[in-house]
Amino acid sequence: MAVTGDETETGTAGDMTACQLRNPSSSLPQGVAGAGAHSSQKPKAEALQKRELRLMKNRKAASESRIRKKEYMHYLEDRLAALEMENATLKARLQLSNDTCPDE
Repeated sequence: MAVTGDETETGTAGDMTACQLRNPSSSLPQGVAGAGAHSSQKPKAEALQKRELRLMKNRKAASESRIRKKEYMHYLEDRLAALEMENATLKARLQLSNDTCPDE
């Protein structure tokens, strides 16, 4: 019997069509066909890519945070120096004021 495109061929493989014999994964539902290396690699690759992107963003954010912290520490050190200088000046003025004005 000659096989045309519309006919099915039954042989030793039971009820499988000629097309299914040549391409056995075509009888499987979509998502199950080729469930070997390719379909499991894609989600893993996407997950790895997302993880790498997240880690890269996190590294950048951490670096920027360290820079901001250093800038803030410099600001606080400068402010401390200015306040210590002002405090010393005020103490000197107070001492001078106490020395010039006798207690009653």
